[in-house]
Amino acid sequence: MASFSFGAGNARQIASIPLYALGRLATLLIPRRRADWVFGCGVGIGDGALALWDVVAAHGHPAIWLVGSPREARDAATRGIPTAYKRSLRGFWLTARAGVVVVTHGFGDVNRFAVSDAFVVQLWHGIPLKRIGLDSPETVRSGILPGSRLLRGLIARMYRGATRRIHVLPAASHLVRGRLESAFGLPDPRVPVTGEPRVDVLSQGTPGTRRSEARAAIDSAAGQLEASARLVLYAPTWRDGAADPAVPSADEWKRIVEVLTRHRAVLLVRSHPLGAGDYAPPFATERVLGLGSELVPDVTPLLPGLDALVTDYSSLAFDAALVPLPVIFLAPDVEAYARRRGFYGSYRDVAGEEWATDWTQAAAQLDALLGDATDRARRIERSVRVSEHVHAFRDGGNTDRVYRAILAGLDAARHDAATATTTEVSR
Repeated sequence: MASFSFGAGNARQIASIPLYALGRLATLLIPRRRADWVFGCGVGIGDGALALWDVVAAHGHPAIWLVGSPREARDAATRGIPTAYKRSLRGFWLTARAGVVVVTHGFGDVNRFAVSDAFVVQLWHGIPLKRIGLDSPETVRSGILPGSRLLRGLIARMYRGATRRIHVLPAASHLVRGRLESAFGLPDPRVPVTGEPRVDVLSQGTPGTRRSEARAAIDSAAGQLEASARLVLYAPTWRDGAADPAVPSADEWKRIVEVLTRHRAVLLVRSHPLGAGDYAPPFATERVLGLGSELVPDVTPLLPGLDALVTDYSSLAFDAALVPLPVIFLAPDVEAYARRRGFYGSYRDVAGEEWATDWTQAAAQLDALLGDATDRARRIERSVRVSEHVHAFRDGGNTDRVYRAILAGLDAARHDAATATTTEVSR
């Protein structure tokens, strides 16, 4: 079963309004320490939050990571990162005291009831192809009175009120900046074009080093694989709690494994952490392995170790373009998804005209990609063009630019506060 949907999540948010009110009252009374930072991340110890943590820690800022599970606490401990549980009283206190709050998904990455008046850095977790935030009707769906326009309006106002707290939201390019400004209802200065910290790992070092390190990480997570094995990642996106319509049938699994065997390849299946779907073949095979979030919370650093990506609407297609990887698009529900969720631009802008609508077609395309150097080169070239379109930077320096943007924002906020105090005193 899926673990989250907007309908259920928004219903919980409405039920929590009294707690938000109490949290707001507490943050009015608890003074913030402007030098302190708290970090949180919806997928664990990783993503852009980890990249920024390394820079912040190197500069000596007092910082702590707020975790949601023993697994996250252990992962942090192996890196020497101090932690506290975000839902604990200490997690509330640390969030309420921090001058800077860093998240990647939402305020629930830290203690959501203590964020008011902090300097919030929202790193987000990928370049959106599907519409997000205020641009998507999904954002305001509720499990309580789902047909109520009044309730949808209330949720939209709550969302706008929350996003107005964001001070820095980095964008990968000017194209992406426009999407984020619209989705979060933010003014231009709060969405600087710096590149995303989460993808610096795809540009730092040499291609050979990145590939060897990624293959070692894949082996550690999925088990020792043949050195010559070609690795294909299947990563469908989240469908707001619904099952993935592209789950293979028994016949499709047979065809997939035939292709994988012919080319000495392995399919690594990474269903979305919040999605639903049974991706186990109905027969024993070593050609299909799971690579879920329980094994690898952050898959981005592993992309250089792959030979191809199969996805539908996931932002991983944009990440993979930095490697660059050849991509097969498998999207059986484009029209329905466009009606329900919507896209920025056209799906064809990214996928071209040849996306597969089922695994029979996708397997045929994978067969060609793995067996024909010309087809592989053509798909890689398409990924390069996509990268040029959405990534303004490919130098591994995104995190440093974001860090400088945060410091500049903090200086501006302090100046504004000092000016406001001086004005009030002069009256």
